[in-house]
Amino acid sequence: MKTVIMAGGKGVRLESVTSDLIPKPLAPVEGRPVLEREIECLREQGFRDIILTVSHLSERIAGRFQDGAAFGVHIEYFTEERPLGNAGALFALRDRLGDDFLLLNGDILFDVDFRRFVRFHREKGALVTLFTHPNDHPYDSGLIIADERGAVAQWLTKEEPRPRWYHNRVNAGLHVVNRRVLDDIASASGGNLPDGAAGGKVDLDRDILRPLAGTGRMFCYDSPEYVKDMGTPERYAAVCQDFRAGRVAARNLSRPQKAVFLDRDGVINRYAGFVRRPDEFVLLDGAAEGVRKINASGYLAVLATNQPVIARGEVSYSGLDEIHRKMETLLGQQGAFLDALYFCPHHPHGGYAGEIPALKIECDCRKPKPGMLLRAAKDYNIDLSASWMVGDDERDIQAGRAAGCKTALIGGGDFGQDVSVSSLPEFAEKCL
Repeated sequence: MKTVIMAGGKGVRLESVTSDLIPKPLAPVEGRPVLEREIECLREQGFRDIILTVSHLSERIAGRFQDGAAFGVHIEYFTEERPLGNAGALFALRDRLGDDFLLLNGDILFDVDFRRFVRFHREKGALVTLFTHPNDHPYDSGLIIADERGAVAQWLTKEEPRPRWYHNRVNAGLHVVNRRVLDDIASASGGNLPDGAAGGKVDLDRDILRPLAGTGRMFCYDSPEYVKDMGTPERYAAVCQDFRAGRVAARNLSRPQKAVFLDRDGVINRYAGFVRRPDEFVLLDGAAEGVRKINASGYLAVLATNQPVIARGEVSYSGLDEIHRKMETLLGQQGAFLDALYFCPHHPHGGYAGEIPALKIECDCRKPKPGMLLRAAKDYNIDLSASWMVGDDERDIQAGRAAGCKTALIGGGDFGQDVSVSSLPEFAEKCL
């Protein structure tokens, strides 16, 4: 499988680090160019057939990597004699790409299980799969909005109006692409470039990816793995610090993860009975701070909540999604995010007007049973014995203990938990 790495950018905002003598993909991360670290990650997973598209200071990149033999890979180059935009080279390379190929930016630091990413793409039968993740500033990032199948429904730039409440989902700059996308565009435009490509330059997002939103052929691959751009001096410094601290390698899903599982009502939001509408959801003081500390700790922040209001017919799936979109929006406004969200819609007891019979069952996911935690462990390779369950109810503690986690209770009572705390920030300070 080919990997195309777009390594032609000038990196104007990073000139205080690189000056004009070093191309951005050669910016060092702990003594080695970021592009070299990308290649190393690919090689270790068997992705050894690489094409670099280069332009600015291309001779320096080619001089560093040559044919790739010294790095255990095979490298070819496509040098733009004139600027083609960040994706114009793809149309010239179509006959060399095979069917599916990886398409990566050459100026981001990542450590990702690409085999898992590609497997997801093929299981979906997608033309394009975007690597998507939450970040700590969704309010000024472009957003990807997906439908219930995970297909991209909308692609919103950071300048465009967005819904009042939204999921924290951002495109990370890693893609699996089927070359049919390029063939279809070229065929439709009667040539090799998309219609409307400005001055013969092709923009990946504007001309290739965004037009696929709403077609059901482009999917989101949500992952908590480490992917960060280093396009400014501040981001570059943060990336280097993360690498030194071991946070980059630790998040690869081929390696066991640690998680903090969080109940929702009474932990994230104020408990006031069942929440049935977004206006009833009120974030607890300090909740975002606590989640933010979990984000910084190296643990995954995973929500696991019983929502019997679905089975009782009091809230629809779309209504619950709107409540959770409000939760993610409010957390994101304070620089905090959840890596994953699980809910149980079941309720075993009958007698409610409007209840949904198919959901009135004894399931294995409703706490105190550990099903949601076990499912998350399978999805994200979580070591449950190194993880925590945090809740405000005996059922949360029982679920955590049944899954093999350490447990923390917010509030009074003794249910055999490992610790008792008064708030989520206190848990983060005391236990992480």
